[in-house]
Amino acid sequence: MTVLRLARSELKRMTGGLLPKLTILALALVPLLYGAVYLYANWDPYGKLNQIDAALVVQDSGAASADGTRLEAGRKVAQSLVDGHVFNWKTVDSTEEADQGVSNGTYAFALKIPQDFSANLVSPGSFDAANQAMLNVTTNDANNYLLSTIVDKLTTAVHTTVAKEVGEETANQLLTGFGTIHTQMLKASDGAGQLADGVARLHDGTVTLHQGTGELESGATGLYNGEVKLRDGANSLSAGAGQLSGGLAQLKDKSAALPASARQLADGAAQVAAGNAALNAQVQAIPGQLAAAEQAAQQAAAQGQRSRVVASTGRLVAAGVLTQEQADAVVTDVDATAAPPASTPSASASKLQAAAAQVQKLADGSAAVSAGAAQLAGTAPALSDAVAKASTGADQLAAGSAALAAGQQNAVDGAGRLVQGAQKLDDGAAQLESGAATASDGARTLATELAQGAGKIPNPDGAQKNSLSKVMADPVAVSNVSQAKAGSYGAGLAPFFLTLALWIGIFMLVQAMRPVTLRALASNAPAWKIAAGGWLPFLAVSAVQASLLTVVVDAGLGLNPAHPVLMWFLMLAAAMAFSAIIQGAVALLGSPGKFVVLILLVLQLVSSGGTFPWQTTPEPLHVVHQILPMGYVVSGMRHLIYGADLASILPTMLGLVGYTVLGLAMSTAAVRKNKYWTLKTLKPEIAV
Repeated sequence: MTVLRLARSELKRMTGGLLPKLTILALALVPLLYGAVYLYANWDPYGKLNQIDAALVVQDSGAASADGTRLEAGRKVAQSLVDGHVFNWKTVDSTEEADQGVSNGTYAFALKIPQDFSANLVSPGSFDAANQAMLNVTTNDANNYLLSTIVDKLTTAVHTTVAKEVGEETANQLLTGFGTIHTQMLKASDGAGQLADGVARLHDGTVTLHQGTGELESGATGLYNGEVKLRDGANSLSAGAGQLSGGLAQLKDKSAALPASARQLADGAAQVAAGNAALNAQVQAIPGQLAAAEQAAQQAAAQGQRSRVVASTGRLVAAGVLTQEQADAVVTDVDATAAPPASTPSASASKLQAAAAQVQKLADGSAAVSAGAAQLAGTAPALSDAVAKASTGADQLAAGSAALAAGQQNAVDGAGRLVQGAQKLDDGAAQLESGAATASDGARTLATELAQGAGKIPNPDGAQKNSLSKVMADPVAVSNVSQAKAGSYGAGLAPFFLTLALWIGIFMLVQAMRPVTLRALASNAPAWKIAAGGWLPFLAVSAVQASLLTVVVDAGLGLNPAHPVLMWFLMLAAAMAFSAIIQGAVALLGSPGKFVVLILLVLQLVSSGGTFPWQTTPEPLHVVHQILPMGYVVSGMRHLIYGADLASILPTMLGLVGYTVLGLAMSTAAVRKNKYWTLKTLKPEIAV
């Protein structure tokens, strides 16, 4: 008995009537009912979100932006949502109505834009009052759990879009501020340059000032020395003025009697002048008398004349008009004149006439003396007053010179302080010169640094600001390079559900098909042939299931795999491995084997990574993923449907061949086991 004959015999039995044929047809369509129908229902759910009612509450009152324009961000966001038609947005007037609608299921969720939405968006322009703009979302997992995740993605997208737009505006203003700072820095640099020039001129002035303060110090020193000399002179003047005052005081005291004495002298001189006039008259008469008594009376006359002359000259000497020597000379001359001549009287007369001429002169002189004495007497009071005034002036001069000496001492002290101040001023001027030099260097350095700093501050033009503001508002861009991409949500689930549907479809075969026929067990055919003969009908039906499922999903749903032929081959290989494992497990274990197959289904359902990556499952399920075949089939299907690398397909095919061999080995073991009938064979403990 050959393997094909065993398989054909089982197939004839299964298709011997109308009902068996319908049964086989129904079993062939089981994967379509599970896989294709499920994928059809969930092929593009995101494309039909516009059929979901969602409440939209817009309470934003707008705000004035930094450039003075009116920002209505909330209404703009609401309009963009409505225009996008992602959901069937229903505008609601109040948050209470929206929340009530979400609670009773009228709305799947509610999106509320508060009154201060725009105001908070522009608040970063005021650094002391920056607030986040809020989008309030109300969901209810009783409406749908996955809807909350979808809404989160939507609000995240809205947040990103609004933040980007506002960020561009804020960044544009920031860049404009940089341009303003750049301009002001250039002005500051120019001002610092002017300051440096001014400080340089100040330094030159401080140099001149230092020189001037040096000269001032020298001049102050000279002034001090001069004041010292003036002080010494003033002291000498004060001493001399004191002496002058004392001398003039004595002169005043001595000259106090001068007017009276001068008057007395004038009176005496007048008397002398009168006496001399009388004498002159008498003398002028003597020559005539002499002619009468030449000898006798000459002696007596001469003697008398001599007495009168002596008396007159005595009065003149007493009056201070003549000196004693002058008086004696007059008397001698009178005696010589009065002496009788040695021989004749004519000689004596001649002498007498000569003496008379001298007396005439004396009379004239005494008259002149009298006149001078009278003038002296007239001027003596004025002289006395002048001496008194001079004494008073000398007193005042002494007091003034004393004050001058004291003042000059003060001047010396002031000059000393001036010298000290000039020294300090010179030291300060030197420090000022040094400080001005430092300030000049600092101002020049400031101008240079400001110019360099202005060069480092960006000054973007309009195009640069637009470009930079976009980058600053959205600095991170994600460049998605999809090496393999599912075309839709259904295409993303297709590898998992196609594989799962194929396992379930083959599992349903054991409900109507016998893993091993009793007729084959009763034959003498080798165990492996019987096992292969029992498996081939499963393989044939599962191949039909895989082919139908592939055609319907590809042509009917529009899966459009990148490698359709290879995908079909992989489906056939999966059908081969799954049918061998399921047939072998049920053949070996009987009815309990069906529970084992169901358990294997559940384990592969959670460990194959059909929805979430298998790495996210608990650690024990990682081992299950590595052992059971469904995870490898799901991975291979993804590569073939999405157009990824095909390097893993051959190992997957070889692995499925290995699982097929494992299933045939279990089936062969079952044949050998069931070759020997027991009571359990005739009446099993459990039958499903």
